[in-house]
Amino acid sequence: MQVLLPTFPTKVVFALTIINKAGGLIYQKDFADGLNKLSINDYLVLAGTFHGVHAISTRLNPIPSSHLASTGASSLPSTSHSKTLSTLSSLSSTPTSDDRPDPPSGIEVLETTLFRLQCFQTLTGTKFLLFTEPGMPNVDSILRKIYELYADYVMKNPFYQLEMPVR
Repeated sequence: MQVLLPTFPTKVVFALTIINKAGGLIYQKDFADGLNKLSINDYLVLAGTFHGVHAISTRLNPIPSSHLASTGASSLPSTSHSKTLSTLSSLSSTPTSDDRPDPPSGIEVLETTLFRLQCFQTLTGTKFLLFTEPGMPNVDSILRKIYELYADYVMKNPFYQLEMPVR
């Protein structure tokens, strides 16, 4: 008698990259065998390029509709130039605790047929990039757990210098 065990599809984490707030590569680890190997210079270029694109996409992030609704505007593009300026000036006024804008976020997920890139940015600007298979679930919770481990084992290390590579 042969017992068939259920097979669960395995999802793969390809790589983890950590980028400091200035765009420098501080950690990179490949987990899957058989991937094309990049040189350290390629990883440095990847980190700097992602940091730049992330910063640009943060600037391009549209104003949330909740802020426009609170100012009385239905949408940012309007027929009146003065209405748009008043909307923008009211958005730049000192917010109350209820009207605080969400922190700007740039690229959070980039998904192709071959891989998924998920970015988690901390309040200090450190970015954690996780490259996985496209259908992998709970990537955001995995990134938060990685961040917890980073905070516990790297940031609490008395010999670690900020913004320097993690050994």
